[in-house]
Amino acid sequence: MAVNANEPMRRAARQRVDGVLLLDKPVGLSSNVALQRARRLFNAAKAGHTGTLDPLASGLLPLCFGDATKFSQALLDSHKGYRALVRFGIATDTLDAEGTVVDHGRSDFDHAAIEGVLRSFVGPIQQVPPRHAALKHDGRPYYEYARANLEIERVARPVTIDALTLVDWSPPDATIDVSCSKGTYVRVLADDLGRALGSCAHLAGLRRTSTGGFRLEHAITLDALEALDLPARLARLLPIDAPLTDLPAVTLDPEAADALSHGRRPPNPAPPGRYRAYGPAGFVGLIEATGSELRAVRLIGAP
Repeated sequence: MAVNANEPMRRAARQRVDGVLLLDKPVGLSSNVALQRARRLFNAAKAGHTGTLDPLASGLLPLCFGDATKFSQALLDSHKGYRALVRFGIATDTLDAEGTVVDHGRSDFDHAAIEGVLRSFVGPIQQVPPRHAALKHDGRPYYEYARANLEIERVARPVTIDALTLVDWSPPDATIDVSCSKGTYVRVLADDLGRALGSCAHLAGLRRTSTGGFRLEHAITLDALEALDLPARLARLLPIDAPLTDLPAVTLDPEAADALSHGRRPPNPAPPGRYRAYGPAGFVGLIEATGSELRAVRLIGAP
């Protein structure tokens, strides 16, 4: 049969793929571009990432496919770990290495001074989001106002710094391990550290090392993933329930599992709280025990 050169090429139908991939995102790609490249390698019908990494940053980016996307919020809400390179004595308008230099200051601090200021930031703090952020004001992202040189009110938000560890101090660069809650801007932290020392600083490099219970050492690069055949790629996927492993598990009897799958609320045998639930056929989904009933939050296979 003759092929009409003017007709668009038909794409292969997307396949159902379920599971979680731990990707080591490279510098220079947005999280969405990295997600779409991985999605094409699996020819997956549905996929999403679990927390944006800026193009400047690299490291752990968990990707959810198929039914696993229903539970991605658990990873979005989880605490994160980073290795940050903070350069003291230079400030930029974006607070990172991509910006224009706007100020200079001293960087001749000793080791004790750096560690002292790190300790002062551990715990619950208030953090003002940067001008160049994707947060929105009146429907427009902050960075659009910044590019137009317009100032808007940026309200401080509560975040938690679990730990700050000075790995290396080679003036003007400090390598710092950061453990923090969701919503923390490490570039704002870098800027605040500079100010706390009576100088200035910016984030010169960032690598995410953990998300919840997942670690960077278990991740795979896009190049390595591309070098595998499809069965080997699929073997890299963690199970659908992987985002929920920090939650306690509950085993349901057949009647309770069937009731939840049909929108009913069976009797509750567990203390109040959220659980990853398993029935006779395996993982059922995320449920909540409330009072005398069990309630479905997100179930696999459900629309």
